Amino acid sequence: MDTMTTKAPALFLMGPTATGKTKLAIEMVQRYPFEIVSVDSTMVYKGMDIGSAKPSAAELAQAPHRLINICELDDIYSAGRFCEDALQAIQEIQLAGKIPLLVGGTMLYYRSLEFGLAEMPQADAETKQRLQQEMAQLGSVLMHRRLAEVDAESAKRIHPNDPQRISRALEVYAATGIPLAEYHQLQKHTELPFQPVKLGLMCHQRAELHQRIELRFQQMMAAGFLDEVKSFFDNSRFHGGLPAMRSVGYRQLCQHLAGETSIQEAVAKGIIATRQLAKRQMTWLRSWPDLICVDAMSEDYAVQAIKLLNQTPIADYW
Repeated sequence: MDTMTTKAPALFLMGPTATGKTKLAIEMVQRYPFEIVSVDSTMVYKGMDIGSAKPSAAELAQAPHRLINICELDDIYSAGRFCEDALQAIQEIQLAGKIPLLVGGTMLYYRSLEFGLAEMPQADAETKQRLQQEMAQLGSVLMHRRLAEVDAESAKRIHPNDPQRISRALEVYAATGIPLAEYHQLQKHTELPFQPVKLGLMCHQRAELHQRIELRFQQMMAAGFLDEVKSFFDNSRFHGGLPAMRSVGYRQLCQHLAGETSIQEAVAKGIIATRQLAKRQMTWLRSWPDLICVDAMSEDYAVQAIKLLNQTPIADYW
């Protein structure tokens, strides 16, 4: 293989939540010249440690992760911003003679990085203000029904209790008369400056993954997850409507702290929401092109992963 004329590889370590991605990534950093870039929309936030399953201080000392703890809770982090940050990190890692190892479960970030982002039109200030007022007066459920009338595809993807995304989709339609869903089909894609090698930790035994998810959520609660959320909830800057606070687990505990549910109901809802997240992640992965799959439930999944990677361009660089 002529490595001089081939793009240097970057490894995407993908998989649903609770399948051992972080553990495998740290192990690989110990053995090979990898450097980790986090692909997680919750770990970017400072202080969101327990509920995001962020690597511990000891693990980060062992295997530093880029794109962790880079935002305040009231910042808004987007797929576009991730692409900019990730491309810069990949370039720096490659210049240092190492292999970028992108690890995490935010599939939209991987998709945006590999296949590009759609160019979204901007609504004028007057339209934005009008929609904000209507959202405040009518509520997200009624506004979601309005969205369904003009952009049924987006309405299927957006939850009726997600006012930010509902407003954004309505802004696009108001500005152009074209549904937001159509823009997602017109994505601009520029050529990647690296060769992606994609490894998926898959789980075909749903019951076992569900058990793992429940156990991990209970362990998070025992580690002080509720206190972590309460520290944000008690700060007037950080309210439940922030994008960060809508993350799985955090949203449900915010509802409890607001007096809407008991702690038992909040935990049960958090576990269910995490299972639903894992299902969506698996759906994304099943249709991902050129994905090398490993059974995350097998005891020797790390050995299997290394064996499969030895048959890819990654092996020429470690």
